[in-house]
Amino acid sequence: MNVLGIEGTAWNLSISVVNENEVIVAVSDPYTPKEGGIHPREASQHHAEKMPSLLKAIFDRFPKENIDAVAFSQGPGLGPCLRVVGTAARLLSLKLKKPLIGVNHCLAHVEVGRWKTNAKNPVTLYVSGGNSQIIARRGNRYRVFGETLDIGIGNAIDKLARYFGLSHPGGPKIEKLAEDGQKYYPLPYVVKGMDFSFSGMVTAAQRLKGKARLEDIAFSFQETAFAMLTEVTERALAYLGYDEVLLVGGVGVNKRLQVMLRVMCEDRGAKLYTPPAELMGDNGAMIAYTGLLMLKHGYITPLEESFVKPNFRIEEVEIRW
Repeated sequence: MNVLGIEGTAWNLSISVVNENEVIVAVSDPYTPKEGGIHPREASQHHAEKMPSLLKAIFDRFPKENIDAVAFSQGPGLGPCLRVVGTAARLLSLKLKKPLIGVNHCLAHVEVGRWKTNAKNPVTLYVSGGNSQIIARRGNRYRVFGETLDIGIGNAIDKLARYFGLSHPGGPKIEKLAEDGQKYYPLPYVVKGMDFSFSGMVTAAQRLKGKARLEDIAFSFQETAFAMLTEVTERALAYLGYDEVLLVGGVGVNKRLQVMLRVMCEDRGAKLYTPPAELMGDNGAMIAYTGLLMLKHGYITPLEESFVKPNFRIEEVEIRW
């Protein structure tokens, strides 16, 4: 069974074809703002302009006649971007006369991580630009056991990077600066029960500019933010009694975050799983694979129910597998 998946919830437009065993073909064309952060209208225009060429690149390498279903990121995400992806997926589904499957973006991160790491029933730390959540399965649903109260960790890092005058995406640049950090400056450590907050920490870090080396600010920011995420992940692990942690999302490629989680897992006798870096950020393969999983278990999205859901929660999806 071969499923085509289209991902375009934010800045990265990505299309892939997968089967049960592997990613067969994958192409991407991310939107990069000239300055500042992601503008939803400009990102959606980018997706609309690039969609035909990416689909052509896919079908030049994989026969469209062999596609068994079309999956797309239905949400959560930026509304204008989601609408471009949804329109393209509906058109493709009708043209190829193949089933249409709307996929929850957060669920796709979890399932592609489980697929490529063989994690069975992990506590998942999902960290990206717009999302930061602690997720685990209970019964036939994934539940969110903790999440950000304001902005995602990726957006927080990008805000700090922009304040430093660094271009988008800011994550790799902040990580590089932090590697040369030598002095830790205390920043607001905000954990409320199982939830956390980053906006105050961003403001405090910005106020250090001109008073401390950028490398030390980046180092202090990472140490504080990642300690918060590790603490809440450990608490969920202890509460649930699980022995696996799965790290997914674009921020998950950060080596320092991986080290902190690995140390915590070793102390608790748990195992940390990280999927390949190319499958941690937003990508079409995760949409295609989750669509394949859903199709095998009887999910098909009727056209009248294929509207986009910018606030689509992972808890809304019934898990049949």
